[in-house]
Amino acid sequence: MQQLAKLCGEQGENQVLRVGVRSGGCSGMSYTMDFVPASDTLDDDETYEYMAADGQSFRVICDPKSLLYIYGMQLDFSTALIGGGFNFTNPNASQTCGCGSSFAV
Repeated sequence: MQQLAKLCGEQGENQVLRVGVRSGGCSGMSYTMDFVPASDTLDDDETYEYMAADGQSFRVICDPKSLLYIYGMQLDFSTALIGGGFNFTNPNASQTCGCGSSFAV
């Protein structure tokens, strides 16, 4: 959460983090994470407000179709030289690729 809060803070006040899935990747579907203007939020998007330990808050939005695939997913951040960055752990995935950025259901 702290890394996401830091990144969101660097983007500016009117940005939200859109998470989702798209077709592609070696396992069939891949995760997406993009900062978008808050005005790009759609009526049917799910919106989540998070507060980091340092008090910094940020919003995450997800479209309903993607939410079916990522509900319950855990997002971790690692500073390791090999395999560092954001790591997705998805209980809905029947298989994942070696790099962890794509999955199948």
